[in-house]
Amino acid sequence: MTTTIAELERRRAAARLGGGPKRIDAQHAKGRLTARERLSVLLDEGSFEEVDTFVEHNATDFGMAEQKIPGDGVVTGSGTINGRLVYVFAQDFTVFGGSLSERHAQKICKVMDAAMKVGAPVIGLNDSGGARIQEGVASLAGYAEVFQRNVLASGVIPQISLIMGPCAGGAVYSPAMTDFIFMVKDSSYMFVTGPDVVKTVTNEVVTQEELGGAVTHTSKSGVADVAFENDIDALLAAREFFDFLPLSNRMDVPERPTSDPGDRADESLDTLIPPSANQPYDMHELIRKVADEGDFFELQPNHAGNIIIGFCRIEGRSVGVVANQPLSLAGVLDINSSKKAARFVRFCDAFDIPILTFVDVPGFLPGVGQEHNGIIKHGAKLLFAYAEATVPKITVITRKAYGGAYDVMASKHLRGDLNYAWPTAEIAVMGAKGAVEIIFRGRTPDEIAERTQEYEERFANPFVAASMGFIDEVIMPHSTRRRVALGLRKLRGKSLENPWKKHDNIPL
Repeated sequence: MTTTIAELERRRAAARLGGGPKRIDAQHAKGRLTARERLSVLLDEGSFEEVDTFVEHNATDFGMAEQKIPGDGVVTGSGTINGRLVYVFAQDFTVFGGSLSERHAQKICKVMDAAMKVGAPVIGLNDSGGARIQEGVASLAGYAEVFQRNVLASGVIPQISLIMGPCAGGAVYSPAMTDFIFMVKDSSYMFVTGPDVVKTVTNEVVTQEELGGAVTHTSKSGVADVAFENDIDALLAAREFFDFLPLSNRMDVPERPTSDPGDRADESLDTLIPPSANQPYDMHELIRKVADEGDFFELQPNHAGNIIIGFCRIEGRSVGVVANQPLSLAGVLDINSSKKAARFVRFCDAFDIPILTFVDVPGFLPGVGQEHNGIIKHGAKLLFAYAEATVPKITVITRKAYGGAYDVMASKHLRGDLNYAWPTAEIAVMGAKGAVEIIFRGRTPDEIAERTQEYEERFANPFVAASMGFIDEVIMPHSTRRRVALGLRKLRGKSLENPWKKHDNIPL
């Protein structure tokens, strides 16, 4: 028995060592942690329970039969984050460059299947050179098995990807189908084809960082959500973020004790809106003053800045926030902001997270580029997402809500449960000047000015919409948190179902 225990310990030690001290040192030299070090930061201390520690690849070609390392380049298992169950896999770059083999893929699939069975999130730490070329099509089959599980798990359990090294070729499609992607600056990258292939095919010279680095994907492409300075920051942020999410679509949103009263008033909000309609203000201020303890976890902060998305808590319970941002492009809706917000709204709806929408939108961004690139279809994505959502929806219009953009931003007509407006709200087809110039075309400038003032007095307020029941109440800005908290409490038992269908056909 003693001999057997000693053998077990020897094999465990070999597995923990991964690719060996030399490769571990090389990983550290790049400023990256090893797979096991990352899991020790991500998970509660002592909570990680590994599975498939001793799995080895089954390849024999190209001398692979003589190169076998326990674990085969990925560490898999489960643990807890602040006491809540999570399944994890962490690719180990020290073992065959973290490349995906048939058995490597089977390990990932096993933890994903287990997570689906019990209803717990999956967090994947990606750090891989891609498909294991020595295994050929068997490796590609492994990727496809993972992809299929990503799709089946979508909307059932939250899936989070942390890109902590290379992620290229077919490997990128698994993270792309997960709900959220975090990256590390100057250390991680994602692309379908690398710089060398790009140069050969298109003659463009580009670095890995420019092509698919963390800054590129969190600002230009919108593929990833947040970029962090290093592995530790990314892992600690993932722990914080995890606390906002339910374990599955069968579980309620998590609740955290708070000393911040739901009826807290904030008098400073009464002066948030500037006197001039053309003057911007920061919508973050409103979000933080409504949220518990001012805590707001923003997603995609550097992409499509004209709309803000993220999670806060109100009376200790998670809430998804969508808000137009007047500081960026005056808060207009365009292609990127519509796609960004639509996917977030659909995530919240899938996991029964209430949606709080702050509206200050002058309309859709005009331009040939927007029209030719499909603003009609992309804008319809946000409209579709809000319209199909059955979770509690509370909307607060702070200033402008013009034209079709008023409809799109969680209006009463899209089954908004509680639609509030501040006294400063302007709900109309368009701004007063533009409307008057159309209605009274050909009049003198003095007449136009007079009619503009008349139009503003008649329509540039929330009371016309309120008189029609499109606004439930005109509220004082300082009472916003109290109204929202009370509304969420009332809507906790909301029940609403869409007509039966196999699935909808969102305008992709």
